[in-house]
Amino acid sequence: MSGPPREPMSLHTLHVITRLTLGGSAENTVASMVALAAGYPGWLAVGVAESDAASVDDARRRGVSLLDVPTLGREVGARDVSALVHLWRVMRARRPAIVHTHTSKAGFIGRLAARLAGVPAIIHQPHGHIFYGYYGARRTAFYVALERLAARWTDRMVTLTERGIDEHLARGIGHRAQYRAVPSGVPTAELRARAPARATARARLGLPADAFVVAGLGRFVPVKGFDLLVAALPPLVAAVPSARLVLVGDGPERMALEAQAVALGVRGRLLVTGAMPDIAVCLAAADALAAPSRNEGMGRALVEAMALGLPVVGSEVGGIPAVVADGETGRLVPPGEVDALASALIELGRDEALRVKLGAAGAARAEAFSTGVAHAAMRAIYDELAREKGLA
Repeated sequence: MSGPPREPMSLHTLHVITRLTLGGSAENTVASMVALAAGYPGWLAVGVAESDAASVDDARRRGVSLLDVPTLGREVGARDVSALVHLWRVMRARRPAIVHTHTSKAGFIGRLAARLAGVPAIIHQPHGHIFYGYYGARRTAFYVALERLAARWTDRMVTLTERGIDEHLARGIGHRAQYRAVPSGVPTAELRARAPARATARARLGLPADAFVVAGLGRFVPVKGFDLLVAALPPLVAAVPSARLVLVGDGPERMALEAQAVALGVRGRLLVTGAMPDIAVCLAAADALAAPSRNEGMGRALVEAMALGLPVVGSEVGGIPAVVADGETGRLVPPGEVDALASALIELGRDEALRVKLGAAGAARAEAFSTGVAHAAMRAIYDELAREKGLA
């Protein structure tokens, strides 16, 4: 007589990320861990001191167990040796079946520690790449060389889009069989449920009811290109007098962006909200979203805006062309070209029917990047790797 059905075996995991901040890589990491917890519970090793306190609190509230690695920082330096030893000791003590590293810095140190500790399976998820838009040629070449080396220790490399796979392979990093593409999952249905009516959202932000509102969402760092968006504001206002720009987020470039707007004579047309606990309010108030990034793994903000029916304008870099169908859900513009960015926004500002058409198509396309799609794809990678390594 057979007994009760056996519970599926859980395989413990250790995730490694340099820091938790307001942004797609941290949110994607935490959301994936929560979604995988039923079969693949584990811990997240992170440099808590370099993280945003709100992001750390959010991860803990969602049930993620954090292991502080005090010397794990963003900049390369002597402390990295201490971080490597710390991670090696954690792995030897906790014996995870799978180590899953996130972002480039933690990816190299974490994968090396996992190899030295004899971890059975290693996954790396860069959440984009640093091949352009960040550093000079010499430093970039050095980091690419490190990525090529670390790829030899990696069972699976997870990019945000198929384009991301091609960009890695073009630089000789790993081989195609190692790669899988999984989008940064956006909770599209939840986002739509939280979004207030446009009039309500604009009242909360103090925006005119009849304005053409462009939103920009993300950390205020050079790679996001918000300086280009501020530079496009004067010609946009000249062509669409009601235009306003709302920048949602925070970061080291905030004061510079505000000073730039003052110098260009458009400070009164710029609203900087700071970090917002609910981006649905800001997106619901907007008519379009712009992402003029110099490099972007996927463009999570683009998907969030599309989910709410907004047309989007993005730079033709990184994974953005995998999200934005040019002429169907928005416009793609060459990176760094302010005139092209302004022209695309002017077109949208002048043509409400076009905004509605592109926004409707975007809402349908956003579902390909939903949390359900992303979590199912990541679970399939874990299950496949567990079978391959004889862990299941």
